[in-house]
Amino acid sequence: MELAPGLGLCRRIVDLVGTGATLRANGLGRGRAYRRHLRPARGQPHRAQDPGRRAPGLDRALRRGSEWHASWIARAPASTPPSTPCLRIAGAWRRTSTERLRRSSIQYAKAAMQRCWTTRRASTASRSTPEQIRISAADIAAHAAAAPNSVRDALVQAAERIEAFHRRLMPADLDYRDDVGVRLGARWRPLDAVGLYVPGGTAAYPSTVLMNAIPARVAGVQRVAMVVPTPDGALDPAVMAASEIAGVTEIYRVGGAQAVAALAHGTETIAPVDKIVGPGNAYVAAAKRLVFGTVGIDMIAGPSEILVVADGANEPAWIGADLLSQAEHDEDAQAILITNDSAFATQVTDAVAGHLARLPRATIAAASWRRHGAVIVVRSLDEAPALINRLAPEHLELAVDEPLPLAEAVTSAGAIFLGRHTPEAIGDYVAGPNHVLPTARSARFSSGSRRWISSSARPSSAATPRASRKSARRP
Repeated sequence: MELAPGLGLCRRIVDLVGTGATLRANGLGRGRAYRRHLRPARGQPHRAQDPGRRAPGLDRALRRGSEWHASWIARAPASTPPSTPCLRIAGAWRRTSTERLRRSSIQYAKAAMQRCWTTRRASTASRSTPEQIRISAADIAAHAAAAPNSVRDALVQAAERIEAFHRRLMPADLDYRDDVGVRLGARWRPLDAVGLYVPGGTAAYPSTVLMNAIPARVAGVQRVAMVVPTPDGALDPAVMAASEIAGVTEIYRVGGAQAVAALAHGTETIAPVDKIVGPGNAYVAAAKRLVFGTVGIDMIAGPSEILVVADGANEPAWIGADLLSQAEHDEDAQAILITNDSAFATQVTDAVAGHLARLPRATIAAASWRRHGAVIVVRSLDEAPALINRLAPEHLELAVDEPLPLAEAVTSAGAIFLGRHTPEAIGDYVAGPNHVLPTARSARFSSGSRRWISSSARPSSAATPRASRKSARRP
């Protein structure tokens, strides 16, 4: 960490402990780094900072900066949902019986019924016996065969592109000998087992199966265990077809926090895994947070986000549709437009209203747009990168003639879509890069690259007696 400023890996160090040794070693004064970003808003008196109260100051710095003093500019990360019985199971579970999984699904779904209807729908294991929780190969094949040929062809096309991209992302092993004769290296090896959570309470997500299972297969993971809620006991043909194409090895009809607990700790039917990946609702995300440490997780996924930078040369209806492509996912999703043309901004808002009049998920999309949507008019699009980096959006569209200069100035975004003819929907389905991306401003420090998810590096060292003696003599 002390070397980071000198190597250009960061601009400043914020010391969270009392000694200040790290700051002094880098020529920084105590508190100087973060207080610079706590300037009061215009008309507000400056308040002296107490060195013993750094955490609240840092928290405020994340929510507001001197450049863009607006309460909505950096949405706070999704909060942990209230403690409910359906989450206690994830925190307290140990290896137990599949029958307990079934009983727990009934018990906790009933307890949560008055609090979260999505948890009630997701807890569909209550309709299954222990023997029925694992979906048989025959059932998978039968339901996959029911998928229309056009759907299967689209899934195959997407799978081929996803696999090709992720094969190019695979890291190479490292092996070299240093100047004193020590042989150093790192070998990338796949995890033994990965658990894949696929949402299914209100919609089917075959693309999520492809985006999570294919990178695991490319990495060489031998066991990919998928859990998916099955409302009313029905299996979605497209999801089953995607699981066949992606190489999923086993599927269980269970969802919600208890599915995460089962993957982490295991049952008689479900063997535990090494890492759990895939999105879910707030309860699934909270359960993943609780089991982290027992198993690895990919990320804590929050509501979807899209930020579109567009000038007046775009078709307003296209930009409006792109904004709603994420707003329709969740009432807490966020869609933002940045433009330098106020007339175009009005046209886009009118287009959004027109789309909402005929959108199948209009109720959800309208609530998202009303609560979290925003249109920002700037003097010049050169101002956009500073805003983008503060927001660190999950999806970023640069709908301009020359998107590369803007993209070069962006340091924080989950995925970038360049040009007027690259809508975010392409990335969600068929472009090839992964659509599982960091949300809630976590694009500042993480990425959607899945090459790290299903493999890990094993460093190695080998020294001869002579090399050991040489190393020991060096300071």
